[in-house]
Amino acid sequence: MNRISIDPITRLEGHGKIDIFLNDDGDVANAYLQVPELRGFERFCIGRQAEDMPNITDRICGVCPEAHHMASTKALDALFHVDPPPTAKKLRELFYSIFYATDHTTHFYALAGPDFVMGPDAPVAERNILGVIKKVGMDIAGKVLKMRHDGHHLIKMIGGRPVHPNWGLPGGVSRGITEEQREEIERLGRDAVEFAKFSIQLFNDIVLGNPAYVDLIKNDAFVHNTYNMGTVDADNHVNFYDGMIRVVGPDGKEHAKYHAKDYREYVAEHVEPWSYLKFPYLKKIGWKGFTDGIGSGIYKATPLSRLNAADGMATPLAQAEYERMYEVLGGKPVNHTLATHWARLIELLYATEHWIELATDPEITGENFRVLPTQTPNEGVGCVEAPRGTLTHHYWTDERGILTRVNLIVGTTNNNAAINMSVKKAAQGLITKNKVVTEGLLNTIEMGFRAYDPCMACATHALPGQMPLEVTIRAPDGTVVERLSKNLS
Repeated sequence: MNRISIDPITRLEGHGKIDIFLNDDGDVANAYLQVPELRGFERFCIGRQAEDMPNITDRICGVCPEAHHMASTKALDALFHVDPPPTAKKLRELFYSIFYATDHTTHFYALAGPDFVMGPDAPVAERNILGVIKKVGMDIAGKVLKMRHDGHHLIKMIGGRPVHPNWGLPGGVSRGITEEQREEIERLGRDAVEFAKFSIQLFNDIVLGNPAYVDLIKNDAFVHNTYNMGTVDADNHVNFYDGMIRVVGPDGKEHAKYHAKDYREYVAEHVEPWSYLKFPYLKKIGWKGFTDGIGSGIYKATPLSRLNAADGMATPLAQAEYERMYEVLGGKPVNHTLATHWARLIELLYATEHWIELATDPEITGENFRVLPTQTPNEGVGCVEAPRGTLTHHYWTDERGILTRVNLIVGTTNNNAAINMSVKKAAQGLITKNKVVTEGLLNTIEMGFRAYDPCMACATHALPGQMPLEVTIRAPDGTVVERLSKNLS
């Protein structure tokens, strides 16, 4: 059996490679996304004080520390049985909306954008953010840099640091904002709304205006009929910070709707010996292997999944774009993986609109932004929608608040099974007998996982996963003497 390796895979957080195995006829027999790293946060947090967790777990990742910080802080609320005051909740959600807009900007322009702006077949040296800037011009690059700068400036203003915030506490936050700060947050938020509108127009012009890209989005090689998961508010509208978790089937019908604290009644985790990433699945359907359809328990939790799981968006501009996407793509649900990029921009627009709503709320500058815990801690679950999917932190402690057990289901982990399926299906659809396998074709396969915006460092927690390993022994002249491998197939 022949093997094609994409090593390393690019434009993601963490490390990984794709191994594609061909049968004797030259067709794809199987494909794996392999992640040769183990972080193990679930284990080394045991024995720590629970209140340290918001500042420990936001070190899991430098891309989405705000998501871990917020999920961890909410877990502490539940653990210490304390309900934050309204001002604290609104400040947290404002902070989180700013983070969301900043993070989605990064992925669309720096990670996904090169595939669409430059094209999947563009030379590797040009298929990056510098190539994008050269092609679209410095004016557009300036808009992107301003959005990123403003976002991190406000994250630092509110959360204490531009990366790895140190602000959330059980029962609230460590500090509020002044009226002067509120005015700046509102002003930069209005700029952010215009940037989000501009980004959607750019997507219309470059992607939807190119028939080849539209055909690629609709290509069956990038379609998976799985369940979809996302958090919704009381009106079943998308919400990133709080609400109930809703799961809909490949047919769009509701499968489940539950509070985050009840997640173990609905989600279980499968382990494969060849990966450090767990494979969550819907418990009431069961693990049926790497297959999709209504009879499979595999689900996705992506920007597109959140839109599929909801009945709409909670802000007017995002709602209009939400309706247009489904009209263009043939109605709900949309199961085209590459349409996730469009959904991500709709979420960007929603995040900026909600940013303005919260920044102009009369309670946002209130002085009551924390309630002190008074009860003995025991167990708590905190959940938010990370940009990459539903993020759950679950902590157990003794009566002193020392952690005895930790469970984390991060955004990328939710999507692990679907990502592997997407890689395999894309490979099977694009690599056939006698077809020349070019670098551009392999990059098109990478687009199958890149749409998920995976964060591998966040996701690697499972044991007893065995590290996929290959050792190549070479002679002094560079010729290969022997290759030793384990867990590669």
